[in-house]
Amino acid sequence: MKYIGRVPRVRVLIRPKEGILDPQGKAVARALPALGFPAVDNVHVGRLVELDVEDVSQVEAMCERLLANTLIEDYEVALVSPDGEHQSQTAGPDAPRR
Repeated sequence: MKYIGRVPRVRVLIRPKEGILDPQGKAVARALPALGFPAVDNVHVGRLVELDVEDVSQVEAMCERLLANTLIEDYEVALVSPDGEHQSQTAGPDAPRR
């Protein structure tokens, strides 16, 4: 889907797949109770990539080939509206649907 005018913004959320070691998530999970936040469990640390793209249909290929290591990471793609809110969301091929 190509756009004329304002180029769409896409957010890609990348995080470790279920069952993959997440040392950053474990470090955060250990640190939060020490800082007075004891009611935290199951912490995962990922990354967010924002892109302005003319052809949104290419974003999944970008994720598969460069942005995510699909052997150990899942990704979700969200089209962002002009006011900054998510408009639609798709997940990578192995991502759990939430």
